[in-house]
Amino acid sequence: MKKLLPYFFTFFISTYVFSQQNFQFFGKNTEKQSLKFQMINNLIVIPLEINGSQLSFILDTGVNKTILFNLTSKDSIGLNDIKKVSIRGLGSGEPVEALLSRNNTFRIKDIISSNQDLYVILKDAFDISAKMGITIHGIIGYDLLKDIIVKINYANKRIDFYNPRTYDKSVCGKCVSFPLQFYRNKPYIDVKVQVDELSEKMIPVKLLVDTGGSDAIWVFEGTKKELKTPRKFFKDIVGEGFSGTIYGNRSRIQKISIGKFHIKEPTASFLDSSSTFNARKFKERNGSIGGEILKRFKVWIDYPNERIILKKNASLKKGFYYNMSGLHIVHDGQELVKEKSMTKVVDSYNNDTQQKNVISFIDSYFYRFKPKYKIDKIVLNSPASRAGLMVGDIIKKINGKAAHEYHLGEIVDMFHTEPNRKIKIEVERAGVKLKFEFRLERRI
Repeated sequence: MKKLLPYFFTFFISTYVFSQQNFQFFGKNTEKQSLKFQMINNLIVIPLEINGSQLSFILDTGVNKTILFNLTSKDSIGLNDIKKVSIRGLGSGEPVEALLSRNNTFRIKDIISSNQDLYVILKDAFDISAKMGITIHGIIGYDLLKDIIVKINYANKRIDFYNPRTYDKSVCGKCVSFPLQFYRNKPYIDVKVQVDELSEKMIPVKLLVDTGGSDAIWVFEGTKKELKTPRKFFKDIVGEGFSGTIYGNRSRIQKISIGKFHIKEPTASFLDSSSTFNARKFKERNGSIGGEILKRFKVWIDYPNERIILKKNASLKKGFYYNMSGLHIVHDGQELVKEKSMTKVVDSYNNDTQQKNVISFIDSYFYRFKPKYKIDKIVLNSPASRAGLMVGDIIKKINGKAAHEYHLGEIVDMFHTEPNRKIKIEVERAGVKLKFEFRLERRI
């Protein structure tokens, strides 16, 4: 998995959808609104206000409905006109129960819409907040993007929202525009891939443009006879969905060509029909293109004009890495940590004329709540698995540094560096502290 988990959100809603009021620009600037976003595991996290409550949502072109799946005890949101529905996503599990709430007001800065539909997951078994290390309340895609033009600058983590009525369609001289095809309100792009290293044949494929996917590319095996897992691969956990864990063959392809942009040796996950049954209902679809590739461009997502515009950035030719440890670590609440502090004391009443101000230090201790991490999954036959680490182990130290001193994203990034890097981990298992070490291993 690229960054912690290559999250891929594709949902199918078993209910009739009514038309909704569009997002509109208000305030002083009715042409453009801008904000900084958080990028975690190649995913874009933006603030979204729902009925007056400020929440954090993933901006996901792979979803056609707005879904709320996490409310903490600190959050409060009023829901209107509720009815029960069911939602199915990728994975082999059963559909999950949800509530459909209508007539909600959404707001991003001064971009506002009322009468919006909101799907609320009753039981968040997915727990994306633990997997990303920060509170994530939900995902939003088509409901917002159908009314605006979005420019995503991955390099400086800035997103601009443009009013399509006043936007200059020319954009820039070095930009390249590609048409989008829509199916069930999700955008698809035509590209070419070279899968087999023994053949230079470029295969035309249709891929979902998925800002909610962390990987570079997902390939649906068998949708074309040439789309088969390369000889060198390993079985991996490539994602999580509401309908269960998503497994696939982790490999590399030789090249993906998006118009004049040629990207060499990206990582690719090959998925069989069992985990992508619903996604394959669009017969022309061959897979997805995700954040690991998209972040190498400035990206304009222009639903109103049915196009996507790309301008390469400095990272276009950088290598593609993946989790070479086999560990999938999640946030597991908080723990009370004892920390040491030295207090400086100045004695201005010392009678010694040679030492009028004597400075001394007193050790003191205090306790703070710090993040706790645990091993959620381990890939079979991975370096971590062979070293003896186990699911459920509580991470105490990594490379000599207390685990709570890391952000989850920093731990994930550590596992995506060059192969052969030594990783030392101390864990707690059943109250006993154990030490392990292994080296990151490139398997593809």
